[in-house]
Amino acid sequence: MQNQVSDKNSSQQPDNSWIVELGKTIILSVFLALGIRTFVAEARWIPTGSMEPTLHGVQDQWKADKIIVDKVKYKFAAPERGDIVVFSPTDELKKEQYHDAFIKRIIGLPGEKVEIKDGKVYINNKYLPEDKYLFPSARTVVDVCTSGAQPPFLAKPETIPPDSYLVLGDNRGSSYDGRCWGLVPRKNIIGRAVIRFWPVNKIGGLDKAPLYPPANP
Repeated sequence: MQNQVSDKNSSQQPDNSWIVELGKTIILSVFLALGIRTFVAEARWIPTGSMEPTLHGVQDQWKADKIIVDKVKYKFAAPERGDIVVFSPTDELKKEQYHDAFIKRIIGLPGEKVEIKDGKVYINNKYLPEDKYLFPSARTVVDVCTSGAQPPFLAKPETIPPDSYLVLGDNRGSSYDGRCWGLVPRKNIIGRAVIRFWPVNKIGGLDKAPLYPPANP
């Protein structure tokens, strides 16, 4: 509860009291900002085009999309198919000298069998519709995996173990993702991208992909 302020008390404060109060305010703001960034949410910008057309990414951060990452949801709920997630490099990626966080979309969930066939993703032998967020001509293939572990992770069908997720970039022709290097442990997931706040003409929530069950083509 704030203390009541009277004219009498104000007149008795030294002339430089506003400097002290400003300093306190700045320090408190810094602590709050750090706490929010560490535990609740954080802002990030997209440095590559691997999530086009959903998120625009370039090396100039002022021309790239900027997002807010929710760091709380996954403390109480499991990641879901269609979530766009930011995650720290996996052990495999660290071996390849990657240190910065990645952003991709969750495609495969724990316990599911994932297969790439005829340029499409199949979950438990059923075709996974992805028209909502891929380019119309997009094909999902492992030919993009020109570096890293050989053969590519999804060169053959794989069953996802507990607490692990398959993530792919929306720009399937230009994304170094789980097809190549494998799965993301849940402990590596920093949070879910929920809002785009830059550029101003694209401000708004990042719609989740539908929670389809995979369907036959």
